[in-house]
Amino acid sequence: MAGHGLKAGEKKAVAIVGSTGSIGRSTLDVIRANPARFRVVALAAGRNTGLLKRQIREFSPAFVSVLTEDAAKDVARHFPYLRRAVGFGTLGASRAAAHGEADITVSAIVGAAGFLPTLAAIKAGHDVALANKETLVMGGALVMGEARKMGVRMLPVDSEHSAVFQALQGHRLRDVKRIILTASGGPFLRTALKGIRKATPAEALAHPTWSMGRRITVDSATLMNKAFEVIEARWLFGVTPDKIAVCVHPQSVVHSMVEYIDGSIVAQMGSSDMKGPIAYALAYPERINAPVKPFDITGKTLTFLKPDPRRFPCLGLAYSAMELGETAASVLNAADEVCVEEFLKGTIGFTDIYGTVASVLEGHRPWKVKTVDDILEADRWAREAARNFIMKGKCRGGRSI
Repeated sequence: MAGHGLKAGEKKAVAIVGSTGSIGRSTLDVIRANPARFRVVALAAGRNTGLLKRQIREFSPAFVSVLTEDAAKDVARHFPYLRRAVGFGTLGASRAAAHGEADITVSAIVGAAGFLPTLAAIKAGHDVALANKETLVMGGALVMGEARKMGVRMLPVDSEHSAVFQALQGHRLRDVKRIILTASGGPFLRTALKGIRKATPAEALAHPTWSMGRRITVDSATLMNKAFEVIEARWLFGVTPDKIAVCVHPQSVVHSMVEYIDGSIVAQMGSSDMKGPIAYALAYPERINAPVKPFDITGKTLTFLKPDPRRFPCLGLAYSAMELGETAASVLNAADEVCVEEFLKGTIGFTDIYGTVASVLEGHRPWKVKTVDDILEADRWAREAARNFIMKGKCRGGRSI
């Protein structure tokens, strides 16, 4: 497939969906550091058209996409050469992801919005550098089935899954005893439970070790992000849920581990910088220069803790969703997206996120996933259910930490 057989000296063509977000910007940093290896052929962004225009001037992509039709017209006015090559909305992002010149697509749109563009890239035969975990949370079986059918590689960009991917190299999957995903514990690891109930958006967004977008940062504070990563790992590596564990590692030095049946544990560690995993995915199976700060291992103390289910009840929802199967994980993701949005607006409290999502998941009767429409319908149902739950004030005084 595309990208597997580049000629010597040929640049790998990269499409980036989510180019103005944290992962997109870091991807372009990696490309800047390796100009002889990569060229940008397509960019898709959201509302930050100012930054997108600067990216267009620097990288001269053949196609770009933005969120709205008005923004697309504005970009076309500024770049006449793109007049017939500017898209918008989900269709535009999908066209960018599936661009005919691309060898690899970086899927960096946050949330469910990244699902269809990622699937479009797979169907176009592109390798996918996957930062959008929601793609596998929503439709893991369908997506991985399509990837196998098209012969494309799903290369993880999440630091945890990149770490597992690296720790699996040279080993047989049947020799794996456990995959151990690490979590920093976020800003409330040592906050009194009473204090967590009163947490503000500003406090939830103050992540101690990583710089990320708003939704993923809140999800890291609830550990819902880790719940999604458990589901992602289940599909990405083809293991059963009982072989995926989570431990809290506040220093964020060890990015994840693989335990083998002989008792050995292989860990990947390094700086808390997403440019490392991005570089590994873009150049796989080679390693290239990544513009990250050198990591000094000396003087470091590493601690590993069991997640406290009272402090992080969201983590258990991953295993509940996997046990329910079919559309349950899509419902989990959609309900959480709504809750995080409402929390950031001040509509609900921090601990109401768990109470609302858990209630929506409990109220869902999963249906069989045969097509993409089945997944999208579950997503729509869950968003409506979560909004109704919040609107009726059921989360107030309900189940929480």
